[in-house]
Amino acid sequence: LGDVYKRQGLIPITSNASICSVTLIVPILEVIYDPTFPAIIIDMKVGANSRITDCLVANPINDFDKNGLLKLRAVCIATTPPIKKDKIVTIGIDSIIRSLISLKIDIKKIFSPEHGFRGEADAGEKINNNIDTKTGIEIISLYGKNKKPTNKQLNGIDILIFDIQDVGARFYTYISTLHFVMEAAAENNIKLIVLDRPNPNGHYVDGPIRELDLKSFIGMHPIPIVHGMTIGEYSLMINNEGWLANKIKCDLKVIKMQNYNRNLTYNLPIKPSPNLPNQKSINLYPSLCLFEGTNVSIGRGTNLQFQIIGNPNWENYTFTFTPESMSGAKNPKHINSKCYGIDLRNNPRLSSINLKWIIEAYKNSEDKISFFGKSFDKLAGTYDLSLIHISEPTR
Repeated sequence: LGDVYKRQGLIPITSNASICSVTLIVPILEVIYDPTFPAIIIDMKVGANSRITDCLVANPINDFDKNGLLKLRAVCIATTPPIKKDKIVTIGIDSIIRSLISLKIDIKKIFSPEHGFRGEADAGEKINNNIDTKTGIEIISLYGKNKKPTNKQLNGIDILIFDIQDVGARFYTYISTLHFVMEAAAENNIKLIVLDRPNPNGHYVDGPIRELDLKSFIGMHPIPIVHGMTIGEYSLMINNEGWLANKIKCDLKVIKMQNYNRNLTYNLPIKPSPNLPNQKSINLYPSLCLFEGTNVSIGRGTNLQFQIIGNPNWENYTFTFTPESMSGAKNPKHINSKCYGIDLRNNPRLSSINLKWIIEAYKNSEDKISFFGKSFDKLAGTYDLSLIHISEPTR
């Protein structure tokens, strides 16, 4: 690329378009950009000796403008939350917003999914609309009653950008937010650009297909628990399977990754939500999230979320923990009660859903009738798991 320089951040060049950015936590990216040549390369570290390269386009003028995508000479998008000292530049989570503003891009609104724009809210916590104090831009929550952008909220918007990191599980609600954003964009004839991201659980597909009458926000589509797709691939599936209301089609553009290998280990440099603090929790998440529909704690209210399981009545186990109120878990299950259970931090990397822990938990439960809560079947996507007779009849 000739004389290049490394930089972290968002570097769009020119635009008269209004952009409604749907954005939350995304990977730290090292961006190489040469202003004399309209090409963008984004390198994402995926292992000690491996890299995934996301090359947007070799010639944005030809590839973008002939399709009427953005009418930009060149666009480079990268979001960089707080990073380690050994990185080149340190910028905050709102760098994408600041960079766009500095280049006079007209950002009308910011939509935020579950956990909020800063990714700090509890699972299921109500998030109110507000104004970003640093930029004055309106932030609209897409969680709670307003899961889908309204026609009024999208009035005057030309382009929607969806840039949210997924973890590859059906019940992770960011893909449900993607569905409603796509639907709203289609209904309002607005172009949607999805920035693709690696799937940290993309190395396998497993679990039951969601049954038709168990559709919910934690299971929007008839897919397995672990779907194996990137967020870009998933958006294409939603569109092409006709899953949007009345089978409408979204005017969708996916900025694809090149050389993506789903068998490579991809460690997210920042946590995608408050209770997935590291790669171990992300890998265990598809197996342990089923416990959210039981009376067993998965470590919310500790610093080992989705890496441990336990219950106050399992006194035959030696490992213990006590859930406490904390950021991201204000009222965790079994709060202030000593739980006995299993430490899974040293468990080998999973390439399939592990049901042995929930079977063992059921066997250890004194009250098997109340073991499964109301949300369990929706999380599982099937009635079969809660109706299985595991040594004794369930409900």
